[in-house]
Amino acid sequence: MANPGSAAELEKYLKGVDFPASKDDLISKARSNGAPDDVIDMINSLSESSFSSPVDVAKAFGHSR
Repeated sequence: MANPGSAAELEKYLKGVDFPASKDDLISKARSNGAPDDVIDMINSLSESSFSSPVDVAKAFGHSR
């Protein structure tokens, strides 16, 4: 699995997410924003299951790299 290059790249696929959000919410929004499979896989691999803000997503992304 290839990780997206940066948190900014991930953020572009999560544009429009309403927080708080579950991992399933993130995956659904990423798919609707045209995210490639590697981005979906990366979101799936995050250890957290819910996120209060985009900062929480970025932190989880940082810990997964």
